[in-house]
Amino acid sequence: MNAISFPKFYRPTHTGGKEQPDEEPDLSRLMRDFCTRFISKAGPGCQTRFANSLELYLVSINQQAKERASRENLSLENYVRCRRLSSGCKPFFDLIEYSLDIDLPDGVMENPILEAMKDCANDCVGWSNDIYSYNVEQSRGDTHNIITVIMRNRDLDVQGAFDHAGNMCIEAIKGYCEYKARLPSYGPEIDSQVAAYTRGLESWISGNLEWSFLTHRYFGNRGQEIKKNLRVGLLSPNQLPAHTGRMYTPPSRA
Repeated sequence: MNAISFPKFYRPTHTGGKEQPDEEPDLSRLMRDFCTRFISKAGPGCQTRFANSLELYLVSINQQAKERASRENLSLENYVRCRRLSSGCKPFFDLIEYSLDIDLPDGVMENPILEAMKDCANDCVGWSNDIYSYNVEQSRGDTHNIITVIMRNRDLDVQGAFDHAGNMCIEAIKGYCEYKARLPSYGPEIDSQVAAYTRGLESWISGNLEWSFLTHRYFGNRGQEIKKNLRVGLLSPNQLPAHTGRMYTPPSRA
């Protein structure tokens, strides 16, 4: 987070438990380079929103790592709340404004209807990512996934949990469309910017779906085949998709 506040130079944190090395890591240099360019062009509202969302995201993935390690059994409701933060969508949704060279007023961005649209888009991206990544994650014993959470909370088998999660995604899209129809008008200029912003949210939904079948991350080189026939065979423990031919090596917990 120091990269956002001090993008022109490296300022390591020495707070207890959060110490950073005196020599700047590559990730810090990358982040400072991005923030220098981001701050030079992004509006003040966009900058504040991005900084706040990024901090929430970093806190959430730290919490997610702890929950994975402890194999905590979350309720579906708690998982949904956590996933909206750990998906990473919130800071990237803020960058939609940056990409469009707009800076919407706080009152517009904080409108409950637009906030609900962002939650629906976030849910659709996060849950669909869980659906696509479940096979790889279950093979390495990772239980922090909506499919596993649904199985535990709704007493369903794998297929039942997939069907339930798919219906949740459908309802999220329906909710997005219903909220969109209720957006208030702020005048021609702001309305045009809001329309461009919501197209960005929609591109996130569709782009994530397309990318998930193009990347080898979840389905190896069978993405297009699986997109067509909608069938996936569960991987064995520690097995990766076929394109790598390598086994997953769990990190040491010593």
